[in-house]
Amino acid sequence: MEVANDAGDLEVAAGASGRRGAGGTARVIKVAVDATPLLGQRTGVGEFCSGILRAMAGMEELDVSAFAVSWRRRGELVPLLPQGIAALQHPMPARPMHWLWRAASRPAVEWWVGHPDVVHGTNYVVPPTRRAARVVSIHDLSTVKYPELCEQATLVFPALMRSAIADGAWVVVPSSFVASEVQESLGAAQDKVRVVPYGVPTARAAASNAEGLDGALAKEPESVASLPGWVRRYILALGTLEPRKDLPSLVQAFDAIAGERKDLALVVAGRDGWGAGAFDEAVSRARFSGQVLRLGYVSEADRDQLLAGAAVFAYPSLYEGFGFPPLEAMRAGVPVVATTAGSLPEVVGGAAITVEPGDVDALAGALEMLLDSSEVRSRLIAMGKARSAELTWDRCARGLLDVYRAATVQSS
Repeated sequence: MEVANDAGDLEVAAGASGRRGAGGTARVIKVAVDATPLLGQRTGVGEFCSGILRAMAGMEELDVSAFAVSWRRRGELVPLLPQGIAALQHPMPARPMHWLWRAASRPAVEWWVGHPDVVHGTNYVVPPTRRAARVVSIHDLSTVKYPELCEQATLVFPALMRSAIADGAWVVVPSSFVASEVQESLGAAQDKVRVVPYGVPTARAAASNAEGLDGALAKEPESVASLPGWVRRYILALGTLEPRKDLPSLVQAFDAIAGERKDLALVVAGRDGWGAGAFDEAVSRARFSGQVLRLGYVSEADRDQLLAGAAVFAYPSLYEGFGFPPLEAMRAGVPVVATTAGSLPEVVGGAAITVEPGDVDALAGALEMLLDSSEVRSRLIAMGKARSAELTWDRCARGLLDVYRAATVQSS
């Protein structure tokens, strides 16, 4: 187990000079951004899209439009976009387009989005273009490294990523860890891979950690996030029930410490995924299964309220390219236990207790420490707030602007 002592930092994309207009002034770069992840239930990639679009909407150097690769949800994009971001309305059915882009590297996306300088694929896929520079966000390499832990629909991503990289696309990643993986596993050139750390998703509720647990328990009865009266403290986990999140290990670790803490609950909120069966099996084997509360998918307001009231946030992931939830917990003033998997040590920057992935005993010990030691709690809460404040969407958008400038210079 490691209790980190100092907040770290992530490398930011290096600056690059963009194309210049008359008089030497940098001209506005026209960017078409794939905003498909905004549709449906919000995931981490959806948070990324939302954050960068809000930040870029106010940047004078950019003229940003958004498109969606979806037929079924083709009419849902406009109300989800921030003011200042135009919607490109021509619908593109996802499965046929992905098949064509993978098999034939066509048709060019300009047929649907006009003539931007840059097309930014935000979710592992960037469409082929006729003239526009291509930028693709690769958040992690789970589909390459751990395909057995992934949904079937995402297994097309490796071929599409390799094709885009081979065709000269620029790659944006959230951490140095993922940058190394992209170069080693996908053959990307070092000078075409830029590290641009993400921001922290903005709280959408009026929740504040000053309300603490009393605020979480005082919710209306119909709220999906209301908790039973016996709960006085709870450990919180957020995310889809997928194998990569290793929530069964968290159930085992909680079960090891719950016996003498009858007022303690493990609260798990997130939609059912392809790891729900393993989670349910772990709960059924637990001695104190009655203290494990499964809430399912919760609203954004309930999510924020749950964060505000948590005693500890647990993130036992087996692999991560970035990881928003620990940073959200830090912002809310909640101490965090995470694993050393993937980029997590880089992301939490020393402001969390970290344990090896799958080490149930170490995870249980870390949870106990944060429940019982006010000194460790106070130190990590202060460090966590400082760490989460370092990562902003404005900083992320500025890093992306540097990438767009570099990409347009090369394609001119």
